Amino acid sequence: MSNKGRKLPGESYAPEEIKKLLAQFNCRYATPTRNRALVVVMWRCGLRVSEALDLLPGDIQDGVVRVRCGKGGKARVAALDPQGQAVLQAWLDRKQKLGIGGPIFSTLKGGRMQSIYVRQFLPRMAKKAALGKRGHAHGLRHSFACDLAKEGVPLRVISKSLGHSTFATTQVYLDHLTGGDVVEVLQKRSW
Repeated sequence: MSNKGRKLPGESYAPEEIKKLLAQFNCRYATPTRNRALVVVMWRCGLRVSEALDLLPGDIQDGVVRVRCGKGGKARVAALDPQGQAVLQAWLDRKQKLGIGGPIFSTLKGGRMQSIYVRQFLPRMAKKAALGKRGHAHGLRHSFACDLAKEGVPLRVISKSLGHSTFATTQVYLDHLTGGDVVEVLQKRSW
């Protein structure tokens, strides 16, 4: 089957690469604190940029993230681990202290952030982190899926958490697994 005319998936990042990326945010200031929290929420919940930017304060409670309107108008839930919750809480505390309202990931004046802003700062941060890969938001989503697959999470759970209608769509995300990953999994098998 030819890939001509078919958009190929973007790169994913290893957890170490994302940690290097996150280390580039100077959290002494509000904007980097917000941007770091945004990257963590997109990565740890597998959210699209628009889904993360649409989150309202009531959409995240006790680590449960409610995506009210995902792609195709579909709602779903995701979950944020305790470390991710701590990073997000640092932003929410800063935001409250500054008296900023609006969506969770708002401008410093409380307005809605634009996705183009995220698509511009991520490549800069990836370059600063010397990742050797282009920085892109959807790569965080792919990384989420690949991380879950490496942890042995069933395909149906990964698919549902991403909001995919079919397993085939999810499989495209998982095609990022490297040959080394395949060898590691196969060598662990027993009979």
